[in-house]
Amino acid sequence: MAQDIIDDRLIGAVHLRALTRSGLDHDPVAEHTAVQAGTFDALLESKYDGDLTFGEILRLGDLGVGTLQQLGGEVMILDGEVWLASADGSLRRVDGAERTPFAVVCHFAPTASLDQVDPLSLAQLCTELDSLAPGSADILAFRVDGVFRDLELRSVHRQVPPYPSFADVVSHQTQWSVAESHGTVMGFRFPDSVAGIEVPGYHLHFLSDDRTVGGHVLSLTLVRGHLAVTDCDSLHVELPPGVALGTPGAADIATMKALESPTDQT
Repeated sequence: MAQDIIDDRLIGAVHLRALTRSGLDHDPVAEHTAVQAGTFDALLESKYDGDLTFGEILRLGDLGVGTLQQLGGEVMILDGEVWLASADGSLRRVDGAERTPFAVVCHFAPTASLDQVDPLSLAQLCTELDSLAPGSADILAFRVDGVFRDLELRSVHRQVPPYPSFADVVSHQTQWSVAESHGTVMGFRFPDSVAGIEVPGYHLHFLSDDRTVGGHVLSLTLVRGHLAVTDCDSLHVELPPGVALGTPGAADIATMKALESPTDQT
């Protein structure tokens, strides 16, 4: 019988634990934990098949971001619902039986919030979220509910074996613009020390209130809205078969950010 806990280490202030699928029976609320399926390094190695279903994911968190099996679009998890933005810009509700090679979630319970009445660029929005974060926070989860304009969103096409490289997939991504929309930006901020497991910095997805617009955020302006954050002091990573934890923090951060991070985040 395989050990549930493969690794248990301290990386800076982040408590990182790698688990097999059978080791996910824990209380992420009490543990103040973010839970992740797969690793970003695995995506870079063209491993686009995962073993966790979104039904299992929702037991571990009600807010998050990720992708669908075979890298089939951008996933938004908000208030316990899972939505997919496909490469053609369309949205649909994701069934609990569908699987993911990469997603990160938490049970969102705000520890700080702010009503924002002046417009903010994406970079300014991230600065405001930073200011709300506790000084000791390395992993930050957030949601911003409000009115947004000049949204630049993206998604990617579902892949078929033999899988192309992640760089090739991103080079063929689709992007679209939205002049204005009411909705929610959700996501996480991760430190450099977990590079490879995650992309350091901010990872943001958008979902409109009417569930017609969504995707990975490349750029936006917040017109007005409500900012809320919570910090997570642990990251539990479920490793599908054939995926290793690797060496967190040893990844090429610049390359990772160029592939995944918002275009106006530097």
